[in-house]
Amino acid sequence: MSKSSPRRPFGGKSNGTITVIEAKVHRSSARNARLAFILTAVIVGLLAAVVAASYMHPILALFLGALIGVPLGGLVWVLVRIWPVLRLLWWWTPEIGVTTFLGTGWVQLANHTPMPVTFAVVALVVGVPAAVPVTRRVLVAWTWCFVVRHRLRVCFAQFIIANQSGSLPLILWARPTPVGERVWVYLRPGLSLADLEGRLDRIAVACHASTALIERASDGNAAYLRFDIKRREVLTAQVGSPLVDVIDPATPATDRPTPAVPTALDLPDVDIPTVTLPAQKKPPATANGSKPAASSSTPEDDISDWI
Repeated sequence: MSKSSPRRPFGGKSNGTITVIEAKVHRSSARNARLAFILTAVIVGLLAAVVAASYMHPILALFLGALIGVPLGGLVWVLVRIWPVLRLLWWWTPEIGVTTFLGTGWVQLANHTPMPVTFAVVALVVGVPAAVPVTRRVLVAWTWCFVVRHRLRVCFAQFIIANQSGSLPLILWARPTPVGERVWVYLRPGLSLADLEGRLDRIAVACHASTALIERASDGNAAYLRFDIKRREVLTAQVGSPLVDVIDPATPATDRPTPAVPTALDLPDVDIPTVTLPAQKKPPATANGSKPAASSSTPEDDISDWI
């Protein structure tokens, strides 16, 4: 009896290969593309036929509508079908742009300059920003922005539930902040802000940060969120004060008398207020001159004060 092969994640086959697009997303895009083609071809074809019927025979108008609707439907089918690939390219757009720019610059420099000059220019372009602290910090900050975008995508794919079609939230852009990075994300139907707030500790671990915060980036759109990835605490750093440079170092010191600091409380110096108690009235005497006996019964309490 043959043994069934284990299932591979992300649509991978049993031979160890891993697909770039998940199988669930692949099937969903195919179904959506087919429906988009049908709807676009029918709607555009009918509208074109109705407009063309005013100028020609209705049968010819139907043929003209089909000639217009089918190509437009095919264009929509292509766009919907390749949307997972376009989204994947969007995730890697910064890396693709930087690599293309550096590769083009290297080719142009190598083709128009001798080899020693080429290496000297590359050494200056790479060495000077790395040696200057300001430019080095800027480059490191933007590099972390690229890394955080991919780490968030890993979080969404691993432990954050996607919608029924399997599409993940769309990571828009990221920029550095004084404490870390800020990333804007657009959620798909099936996710909400409350679903992500309970997983901020895992997101911080995945992004190699200390903490992670999330809030709405738009008051009118609940799907537009903003992540704040915090790596360092800037409020505890020592900041130089410019007031020190204002003081003239040649200013003579002024002797000030040291005030007496009390070490104990001097009670005789404290005025004690005099408290006068009200005079108590004597109870009236009885007929035989004896004092009235104390009554054992107490007056009834007014229970209305306790209700």
